[in-house]
Amino acid sequence: MRRALVGMLIGWLAQTTAAETLIVSPQGVPLSLVAAVAKAADGDTIELLSGIYTGVLLLDQRRLTLRGPAEGKPAVVFGDPKPGSVSALWTVRGGDITVERIEFRGARASNGSGAGLRQEGGRLNVRNSTFFDNEHGIMSTNDPAAELQIEASVFGLAPKVVGGLYHLLNIGRIGKLSITGSRFQQGFEGHLIKSRARETFIGYNFIHDGQRGGASYEIEIAAGGDATVIGNVIGQGADSQNRVVLAYGTEGGNWPLNRLRVVHNTFINYAWTPAWFLRVFGDRLRSPPGVLAINNLLVGPGVFWMGASGTFEGNRHALRRMLVDADTYAFELPVDSFWRHSGVDPRNIEGSDLAPTAEFQWPVGTQALQPGRTQWSPGAYQR
Repeated sequence: MRRALVGMLIGWLAQTTAAETLIVSPQGVPLSLVAAVAKAADGDTIELLSGIYTGVLLLDQRRLTLRGPAEGKPAVVFGDPKPGSVSALWTVRGGDITVERIEFRGARASNGSGAGLRQEGGRLNVRNSTFFDNEHGIMSTNDPAAELQIEASVFGLAPKVVGGLYHLLNIGRIGKLSITGSRFQQGFEGHLIKSRARETFIGYNFIHDGQRGGASYEIEIAAGGDATVIGNVIGQGADSQNRVVLAYGTEGGNWPLNRLRVVHNTFINYAWTPAWFLRVFGDRLRSPPGVLAINNLLVGPGVFWMGASGTFEGNRHALRRMLVDADTYAFELPVDSFWRHSGVDPRNIEGSDLAPTAEFQWPVGTQALQPGRTQWSPGAYQR
């Protein structure tokens, strides 16, 4: 036993000391990005200096980190303005890849599926990165073993192409999708977030298309599965292509578990016509979903529980003028609001603890909630 532990320790130390950091620049000094990826070993980090990087990249190492500068001008991966046959600026094909502090812009493909990042398997971790003016910010293909985690990142500026149906996030039938502390804004005709994952977690984000936004669904959980949507600001613009804000099961699916938990979100409809804040297409799924909708704040005209069976408790309707200042994104309830502390206790709902643990923190990231809370207000903010 002792000999085995010593062997494990020696192996761990060897892996730790073997990891290198490779420096790259757009000019190729000391290395080009392509050369660094070819040279990198398992566990290495590639540091991108500021500047504009062009050309496509394939990432298939088992474990690799690519990181932009912490300060100053960003590292920008820029697409060719003329659509080509390549479907992505960077493609992740297996492995465990981390992308941090990198900006992706202008991905175009001749088939309309150009992506800043394309995931074709493996585990992809995206942190503090931005995706602007891409046909799809991140797109993943179908692989039930794949996982995607997005933290503190920004997606926006969908190309304004009529009929393009470009999504800021377009996720195939992967195993797990997790999105936290991120912003999704300025879509056009397509959806802000589209997920077909077996497990989808969307927590503490700012998913807001602006007062005149022209996106379709803000969130589409198209293939059902086990989904949790908690602590988000979800805003639909007056020029939306579809009056549904959160859709579940639109494409049908074959995942073994269909369950939807919608908890402590602030939904906002900027149009004068009613929105369908939540629509569940249960008849398209192999098994009917269990729905728990708890302590959501529904701002503007619309319906919430129509057509969805399940547990609906503590959800409140409000007007924009009932918030602190919706025009400056202060979506919390004022201290004298009669809706404050009117929510139900989310810590034991049908045997599940659905209490939020954080809030979105502008411009990106999250702020932890104080523990020990006994009173709960509807919506994404408890402040």
